[in-house]
Amino acid sequence: MKIATFNVNSIRSRMPILLDWLAANQPDVLGIQETKVVDADFPLEAIQEAGYFAVYRGEKSYNGVALLSRTRLEQVRFGLDDGGPSDETRLVAAKIGSVHVVNTYVPQGRDIEHPMYRYKLDWFERLRGYFERHYTTRQDVVWIGDLNIAPEARDIHNAERQSQHVCYHADVRKAFAHTVAWGFVDVFRKHHPEPGQYSFFDYRQREAVRLNQGWRVDHILATPSLAARSVDAAIDMKPRLAEKPSDHTVVMAEF
Repeated sequence: MKIATFNVNSIRSRMPILLDWLAANQPDVLGIQETKVVDADFPLEAIQEAGYFAVYRGEKSYNGVALLSRTRLEQVRFGLDDGGPSDETRLVAAKIGSVHVVNTYVPQGRDIEHPMYRYKLDWFERLRGYFERHYTTRQDVVWIGDLNIAPEARDIHNAERQSQHVCYHADVRKAFAHTVAWGFVDVFRKHHPEPGQYSFFDYRQREAVRLNQGWRVDHILATPSLAARSVDAAIDMKPRLAEKPSDHTVVMAEF
């Protein structure tokens, strides 16, 4: 089973890249973030023609998540169902075969002093509650998406300068670690402990890709039973090197 995640930064703008990647790699499951399109305009027909079922929830110019699968998706849920802001365009979950897949687009946080940073910290705590309510660590659960967190210094090209960044600040790394401690294993790091592995390269940073000046903020995490059966993981740079790319690229794992 191949599972992948891709922040497309506008799905309609990246359709050539997305369709080419699907054809070349044929993942069983792909989680997409930042679709940035209302549901009525989601490019469902093209995705179906590529051989995929899809569930999605989006809004204009902002957020938006989708799950693509080669087989039907069951037990589909959107949002954090805990009585707070539901954020249905930030979380989609489904059961695909025997595997439960949770695809999230975690709030970025904007700035340490901005209310959205506090919201981000709370979001990780709420997400842990979501896992506790819906799953057990004995099940095969995979958590994928743009999590807007670089967990360690080796996940950023210049970590020594990023202590106040909303995706690396000590508090957000602590919040993320608490969610992970529910029962997840970082599948990519199981296979690639080395530094210099990045999935996001800022548009504003000139020649970031060529100089390998990036961040690893897109992740695939799995419960121990599933992580133990992972045989490979990779960051595919081809989508980021394509014409008119997203600022993120694809992360994938095989089980």
